[in-house]
Amino acid sequence: MTLRYLLDTSTVSAPVTRTPNEGVLKQLRLHGTECAIGAPVWHELVFGTSRLRAGARRDELETYLRTVVEPSFPILAYDETAAAWHGRERARLEAAGQTTPFIDGQIAAIAFSYGLTLMTANTKHFAPFRSVRLADWNR
Repeated sequence: MTLRYLLDTSTVSAPVTRTPNEGVLKQLRLHGTECAIGAPVWHELVFGTSRLRAGARRDELETYLRTVVEPSFPILAYDETAAAWHGRERARLEAAGQTTPFIDGQIAAIAFSYGLTLMTANTKHFAPFRSVRLADWNR
């Protein structure tokens, strides 16, 4: 199957939240094979889980990452093409007086360079980036 979507951390995490959004779960069931995550998202997931205290919740999340996320979604690199696009966008935004989190720029750059729609619950975080298609399965 062809990749169509790049999942942001908010979307990948949705199934393991205390009250998962049914819309997100349905879309992941329908389109999961068309989804990937970026290396910065994988970083956020591993980092967030690793900083939790040892216990049942951490074990649950580590299992989710190892048995669901890693085998289900290709992890796309922040490569030379993405880095160049990100550098140009960051300079453009800075000149306009806007700053965005560096990791959001990396994620947007991966979506742009692979031609994927960025699926996120935080569309406003990514809206400043030009030419990145955004969607939100939470709605």
